Amino acid sequence: MTATGSAPDRGALSGPASGVLFLAGVAGALVTADVPYPRPGSDAATIRRFFHGNRGPARVSATGQLLSAAALARFTASVVRLSAPAGRDVRTAAAVGGAVAVASLTASSVVTTALTTDRAADDDRAVTLHRRAFLAGGVVHGAGFGLLVAALGVAGRRTGLLPVALSRAALGSAAAGLLAPLHLVAEPAAWVIPAGRFSGLLVTGISGVRMARGGLPSVRR
Repeated sequence: MTATGSAPDRGALSGPASGVLFLAGVAGALVTADVPYPRPGSDAATIRRFFHGNRGPARVSATGQLLSAAALARFTASVVRLSAPAGRDVRTAAAVGGAVAVASLTASSVVTTALTTDRAADDDRAVTLHRRAFLAGGVVHGAGFGLLVAALGVAGRRTGLLPVALSRAALGSAAAGLLAPLHLVAEPAAWVIPAGRFSGLLVTGISGVRMARGGLPSVRR
């Protein structure tokens, strides 16, 4: 076991950037829309009332998702790099989790945009698209993001880059994210999706700043 120094990774600032872009898109849509965002399972009329009656806000949300996904892709590269000395399994988890999180958030952005077009004019199509957007941006993204945050927490702990409290917070957040698929069999479990998402954004934001600063002692096992 040898102590080393952690080189600064300015690209890791894409972690907090991803969170800011996502939240800006969500906030921009909610503030400017004149009706609430339709909950999962909403009927076609409710869905179109938001996505057709508020095309601008809905597209702001989709754009925020897309930009957030691009930043998250860059942050994934930083987590994979950090995970190298922590073990092959951790590095693989970071790569797989990040890839799933980026792909699903991108898919959610594309489907959300489709909901604002005539592709959602048909009732069945509107309901189907809305469900796909939720599955991609909520359930699948939650699980992928959770795996990425878990790898970040383990790698940060093993390398000494992250304090114990932050590493534990990362694992707690990851647990909530990885439980996101439970919503498919137990609707009350839906609370784990925002719990994992927003706590994960906080963890990746703080971690990204620490990774960008570098120079902290780390430990190779």
